Amino acid sequence: MTTTRVLVVEDDENLRFAVATELTAGGLAVVTAADLAGADAALRAGDVACVVFDRMLPDGDSLHFVERRRRRGWAVPVLFLTARDSTQDRVDGFAHGGDDYLVKPFSPAELAARVHVLCRRGGTLRPSVLSLADLELDSARREVRRSGVLLTLSDKEFAVLEVLLIRAGQVVSREDLLEHCWDGSADPVANVVDAVVKRLRAKLRAPGLIHSVRGAGYRLAAE
Repeated sequence: MTTTRVLVVEDDENLRFAVATELTAGGLAVVTAADLAGADAALRAGDVACVVFDRMLPDGDSLHFVERRRRRGWAVPVLFLTARDSTQDRVDGFAHGGDDYLVKPFSPAELAARVHVLCRRGGTLRPSVLSLADLELDSARREVRRSGVLLTLSDKEFAVLEVLLIRAGQVVSREDLLEHCWDGSADPVANVVDAVVKRLRAKLRAPGLIHSVRGAGYRLAAE
């Protein structure tokens, strides 16, 4: 049976060891690196199912490293691990090729669970341009168009729409949207998600694409 290999890129030696220990205990084979040069060498040396990147490394921001590889068609799932916890940081992480984003301090068990999910997902590259009917979202350019018309969206409107497009046809709960598009200060019982969705619906215009699913959340679909 082939062991699933994961690369952990973290310059803090103690944290790198702790993450590797947790992932190894979960049955994964872990390769580690302390910087982007080491990550590049490790990726050339063999295939991995997932990479855990610290954002800020001694030789640069891993976000740009990932973005360059994505442009060349690199499809390995990436989880960014970082102390940078603003909404814009999260949006940037997803927009530049990240598949998940976990803020320090974090639960090792939660990290392991997220990595296992990414490993199961496999290396299917998410396109930078997402579309549904006449709606098109370009993650790299951070542009949204409907019927070819460029729309002006706020950061949160863009982030919510991107999540809904990635999961088009599926019901996305308010809790999921809060987790992916807001920082930890967001009140889960407030109507912040509903307010953003209301603005999105107005900007997207008819025919409507964002559908409410009573008691569950929202679903993006052309109906």
